[in-house]
Amino acid sequence: MQQEVLCTPVQYPEYTIFFIEEGSGIFHADFGSFPFKGPVLLFATPLQTLFIADCNLPQCTALKFHSDFYCIEYHRKEVACNGLLFNNVYLDPVISLTAKEQEQFASILNDIAEETAQPSPSEIVLRSYLQLLLAKSSNIKLKAISEQTDRPQMDEQMEKFRQLLDQHYLNLHKPSDYAALLNMSADNFTRRCNKYFKKSPSQLIQERLVLEAKKQLHLTRQSIKEIAYNLKFQDEFYFSRFFKKVTKVSPQSFRDQTGISIVADLSKH
Repeated sequence: MQQEVLCTPVQYPEYTIFFIEEGSGIFHADFGSFPFKGPVLLFATPLQTLFIADCNLPQCTALKFHSDFYCIEYHRKEVACNGLLFNNVYLDPVISLTAKEQEQFASILNDIAEETAQPSPSEIVLRSYLQLLLAKSSNIKLKAISEQTDRPQMDEQMEKFRQLLDQHYLNLHKPSDYAALLNMSADNFTRRCNKYFKKSPSQLIQERLVLEAKKQLHLTRQSIKEIAYNLKFQDEFYFSRFFKKVTKVSPQSFRDQTGISIVADLSKH
């Protein structure tokens, strides 16, 4: 845990949670741009390109954890944060906090800081604090989604696009493909997508493909060539160029920095 201000783009190999008690800015995570005003929590997955524009922050506390320490896929039953707080290209990675929630998270982070300062910090205690933080964050996020406070008014066409993209991202790579399926003009489709998801159709299509690539790199022991084949790229070199263009790192570098999850070996037991 450390104090940081993301005024220049950075990439971290860990899952990262930023706790901002006051101030404002625009949080950029890969293609997304998300305005915020403290107190908030911001969530980032490994090796996303992150920075805060127009930042006016007295301080920013960053809590980082590697999946070797706490694997969100492995703990998915205890804390439903995978796909909610992390690894979701559609949801806003910002959680606004009430004054009471701000106090609660400040207390948890203080407990984590005190434990890590011990001569022999307890991993069990630290995991418990982290699980509590993630569980409370998930509850707040789910409530915000149900109350529609973290997104413009429900757009059924855009929700349909989300479903179509999850079904067809391996085969359909052009915005025009999805506009046709939705019986929308390209301009109207792009405008509504930008408003609803704060990303263009092209960005979402690329991020959805990269999200699956990241999952397979992190959660399996398959080779880069096998993953490229799974994702229907013509060869591993084309896949590597695409992945690096979007993420700024190669598939092998991503795997080297994030490691292979314990989930990769669960099916063998």
